[in-house]
Amino acid sequence: MQKPEDEKLEGGPLSGITVLDFSRVLAGPYCTMVLADLGARVIKVEKFGTGDDTRAFPPFVDAESAYFMCFNRGKESIVLDVKSPRDRELLERLLDTSDILVENFRPGVMDRLGYGSDRLAKTHPHLIYASISGFGHSGPMTDLPGYDMVVQAMGGVMSLTGWPGARPARVGTSFGDLGAALFGVIGILSALYKRTKNAQGERVDIGMLDCQAALMETALARYDVEGTVPTRTGDCHPSLAPFETFQAEDERFVIAAGNDQLFLLMADALDAPALAMAPDFATNDLRVRNRPKMVAAIEAVTSKKPVEHWLDALNEAGVPCAPINTIDRLLDHPQLLSRNMIVQVEGAGKKPFRTAGNPIKLDAYKDIDPTEPQVAPGLNQHREAILAEKMADFEAYDQNVSAKAKHTDEAPAEGTHWTEFGLKR
Repeated sequence: MQKPEDEKLEGGPLSGITVLDFSRVLAGPYCTMVLADLGARVIKVEKFGTGDDTRAFPPFVDAESAYFMCFNRGKESIVLDVKSPRDRELLERLLDTSDILVENFRPGVMDRLGYGSDRLAKTHPHLIYASISGFGHSGPMTDLPGYDMVVQAMGGVMSLTGWPGARPARVGTSFGDLGAALFGVIGILSALYKRTKNAQGERVDIGMLDCQAALMETALARYDVEGTVPTRTGDCHPSLAPFETFQAEDERFVIAAGNDQLFLLMADALDAPALAMAPDFATNDLRVRNRPKMVAAIEAVTSKKPVEHWLDALNEAGVPCAPINTIDRLLDHPQLLSRNMIVQVEGAGKKPFRTAGNPIKLDAYKDIDPTEPQVAPGLNQHREAILAEKMADFEAYDQNVSAKAKHTDEAPAEGTHWTEFGLKR
């Protein structure tokens, strides 16, 4: 039973967890965006001058990248130069108080910077260290660059996307990046759970190609069982029928009658009893084998009335179906609006735009308010606040050590003070 809104908690289940985010572009930032949506504090570490590459990606809202803002909402930004002693000291302080580090550089980059997983496993054993790269941190291809388009091609999904006889097609979203991002979140949450058992961090190694292979559904098994290479099937499912688009009087729409019972219900909803009686359509296997004949028979009926009529009739009968929505229709979709799935994001210019919200709904926590814009950080916007916070942490530590020393008549051990690195108190 869903809790009343006034009984739900603010934040999310990851409140109190801090993520140090070295990632850029899409796979890593999408991963850390999900963690932020679940309540984690995400501190985004950016490079001098330009910051995350996507700050220069269109479209722009008052000179700010909407692409960047979509996937970096709710985060803090700090620019660090790891060649600077002052910034290295600050980074060490951040590592001391962080739970998770996420990076999506090519393997070896973080090691050369002095912040590889092997070193941090020794100096910060509590830290969960998550790496997302094209091919992971082992294997013969580990050093190769891997972008979304590369792993879509290499991982097989392009060979399955498009129409028979036509060229392979890229999936319409960055399927390679997003798949790796979500597997990254799963790995991180698993490592967090493990840490509750033994207080030890973990290395999470995500390869985008691995994730593409994992998302191939039954294509690998079908080939291994049948010996036939799966290929492009257009808009239909290779193993189910009817499970594709059909022409109505005005436009195409989807019917997904994935079993024999649903097929009978579909025939009834279409007022076409001949479909249910046809021997060639009696079972799913027969419908798959006789797909062209089945499609022609169904479209002979559906082409006579508009989409809205058929959607009403099919939904009334309990047959899965859908219009083929263009993106503009999603922003005002009643189901998405009812679940707070269309939210607002803004940058320094305070000009909000709409994008997709958090699909993970938890009964104990309040959902994002779709009327309250989430803020994406300006480059280095939070440096001074983070510096002040770390100075306060250090002063509290210093006072605690001094108090213990006074109590035990021992002098505190010498350590590095913030003033030595030019940090003004």
